[in-house]
Amino acid sequence: MRLERKSLNPKRRMRPPPQDDGERQRLNRLAERSGYGGNPEHKRNPGNFGLTPPNSLRPDKALCDDAGIFTRSEEAELLQAGIRRGLVSVQEKGEWPQNVWAVNAQGVPLEAQLENAGLGTYHGYPMPERDPFRQEVLDRWQES
Repeated sequence: MRLERKSLNPKRRMRPPPQDDGERQRLNRLAERSGYGGNPEHKRNPGNFGLTPPNSLRPDKALCDDAGIFTRSEEAELLQAGIRRGLVSVQEKGEWPQNVWAVNAQGVPLEAQLENAGLGTYHGYPMPERDPFRQEVLDRWQES
């Protein structure tokens, strides 16, 4: 039995959609340089993603497998699409947004968190259905 994540960050804020070519170009450059590191706690089979299984399971973690994501390349493509579309957080660390959001082909909203600001790598996970920010992500994805 998997437990739901206990806390959701109420301080998350998405930047307004890009309004000019300069901002779109900046986002495209960030997308090209971004990478997906991954977190084995969000994978049913971490080895399939080139990740080492965690020492202890955390049943409250959302699994990418449940959202129909089974490869690192799928995750990287979704991360880059979220950045290009401007679904990025107001909060940044250096040049990188702290969070990036995307929606996969099955309509599942996903959230990525910056894990290394020096490299621009992220790890991500499906957003819980009880997360009120989920609808904002779905709406913006449709608009972008």
